[in-house]
Amino acid sequence: MHTVRMSLVGLLCMALCSATGCSGLMPGPGPADADAPQELTTTKSGLKYRVLRRSDGKRAKPGGHVRVHYLGKLDDGTVFDSSYSQGEPVIFSLQQVVPGFTEGLQLVGEGGMIELEIPSELGYGEDGRAPSIPPNATLHFVVEVIRVF
Repeated sequence: MHTVRMSLVGLLCMALCSATGCSGLMPGPGPADADAPQELTTTKSGLKYRVLRRSDGKRAKPGGHVRVHYLGKLDDGTVFDSSYSQGEPVIFSLQQVVPGFTEGLQLVGEGGMIELEIPSELGYGEDGRAPSIPPNATLHFVVEVIRVF
């Protein structure tokens, strides 16, 4: 008999399903390591993270490009963006995203997965990003790094 424990990744998937009105199984983050840390680590900048799936793969650099799948939500669980719901990973430059995302993606290698809690000052700050991200919002992400360019 196996014990099933609901992980944050599972809860995020359920939130995405609830927000999009899906039924049945839906795409979402892949499996985390069984021994992934339960607690978040805080960097000097204030970014909080935990590596959900370790990887020795190539790591992104500040000016580099990555192909990722991600799920982003607010403190109240509202999903504001998801490549999973779009059905396709996204490629972008680390110069095109908020500072907390740039910092966080350098902490996990290609093939890895990371949870990020980005404080407002490393996100969209006092202005937010209308219509889905209010001013001073903390951003929560689960990101799978598929490829580093």
